[in-house]
Amino acid sequence: MAYKLLEEFRKLFDGTKYNHRNSTLGDHVASFLFEDLYDLERSPKFRSAVLSQDRVLNRKNTAIGRKTRRGDGTFGVKLPHIVAITIPDHTVALGEIATIEIGAEVKILAKAMIKQIDRVCTDIINQVSEFKKQGGKPICVGIVGINSAKRYTSYEGDRPWPTDGKKHKHPAQEADKAEKHLVSRVHSHFDEFVTLRFRATNMRPYDFSWANRVQTENEYAAALVRISREYEARF
Repeated sequence: MAYKLLEEFRKLFDGTKYNHRNSTLGDHVASFLFEDLYDLERSPKFRSAVLSQDRVLNRKNTAIGRKTRRGDGTFGVKLPHIVAITIPDHTVALGEIATIEIGAEVKILAKAMIKQIDRVCTDIINQVSEFKKQGGKPICVGIVGINSAKRYTSYEGDRPWPTDGKKHKHPAQEADKAEKHLVSRVHSHFDEFVTLRFRATNMRPYDFSWANRVQTENEYAAALVRISREYEARF
């Protein structure tokens, strides 16, 4: 089985310039978590809910009538008067939801990881709290990409900001420490928390590779199985 979320994550860097300012990228990647859950066929309840369009992926990533911080991907019960929308490359329809059954948050740490790690951890933990404010018992999923390339260049407009290994550390110098910090502070707040270890320089020709593809696929697949089992139990 090919995992669509991993493929879409790869496409953020492979052959193209990654734009860390684009806030929609996390939404895009997160949406394929639900496609993978459907394709896995381990939860009859989830597949039935998707096919009936009684449950949908929320377009605004918040539940109607609840003022909360938006997550990257929220799946739940569709408002009864709303017509679900189907889009290319997706089986899970879009709509507006009344409750959240699965909430996903995606973060990507490409450079300057230690500098931003406290903020990232706080944001992620706060998002879990927001999912749970909706009521019910949402399954909370965290997915964090961690770069371990030997160098990296980010961009502000057309201006490049390369790492130099001194003042601006290369990703490989920070990846292990950043991951340990994340896992120790954030992991326990989620039902499932997956780290995607990758290597990308964000410089022409914009190469991308997984730090360990087999391990990444195995860990993500195991999370999908557990999420499916938990959906069967909770809903």
